[in-house]
Order: sequence, then C-alpha cells, then structure tokens
Amino acid sequence: MLHHLSLGVADIGRAASFYDAALAPLGYVRVWEDLRPGEADQAVGYGAPGGGDKLAIKHQPEGRHVPGPGFHLAFAAPDRQAVDRFHAAALSHGGSDNGKPGLRPHYGAHYYAAFAVDPDGHHVEAVFNQPE
Repeated sequence: MLHHLSLGVADIGRAASFYDAALAPLGYVRVWEDLRPGEADQAVGYGAPGGGDKLAIKHQPEGRHVPGPGFHLAFAAPDRQAVDRFHAAALSHGGSDNGKPGLRPHYGAHYYAAFAVDPDGHHVEAVFNQPE
C-alpha cells in the first residue's frame, strides 16, 4: 500500500546519524541523499540496498510537527537479534527507550519488538514476527 513515508527533522545531520545506525542492523541503508549544508530542503532516503527509499527524512527546522499519540513507524527486522541491535543503536545515537526488546504476546505469539523515540520525537519500532 505505501510507497514511502517522510518525516520532518530539525537537524538533518543528527537525524541521519540516528537512522544510519538504527536501521543498519535491520538491513536498511541510505539509498540517496541531498545534503547541502546551510541550504534548505535537504533530505536523506533509506531502504534496502540497491532499491528505492521507503523512508525519507527531510530537514524542517521551522514548522516541524511530530505526529501525535498513536502514530509510530515499525520496521521489519530479519530476526530477534536485529531487533536487539536496532534498540541498542537507537539509544546510543540520541534516541530514547520506549520499550526494551522482548516478546509482546498481546500482539501475537511470536511478536518480538523494541521501541525507541528518535531525537526529534518520532516513535519507531523494530519487529520480528515469526517463530524462531
């Protein structure tokens, strides 16, 4: 259904550092960038290596609004260990904990996830939802 999603960020360098680190354990990489320090409309796109972007972060220093309660972005992880590494990387690159890695049986018998809040306040999750 979705082609891609864009998030506004106050500091493109800080946000790119966070998403570079947090998405790497999940197998996602920076697939394009339009970085021109000091200029407007900078952005970075993330997706599978060799593919197009599924997530873009866009520099919005003024008028940026973080989606309200109920919104979060969940990334598919290849295994439980990747979920653990996502969470650790998110916390070590400016994110805050919003749910440590673990099973969430209220979402499903195999739902293993971790939750973080990025430096701009966006709620993100990594999830692996298969038997191990």
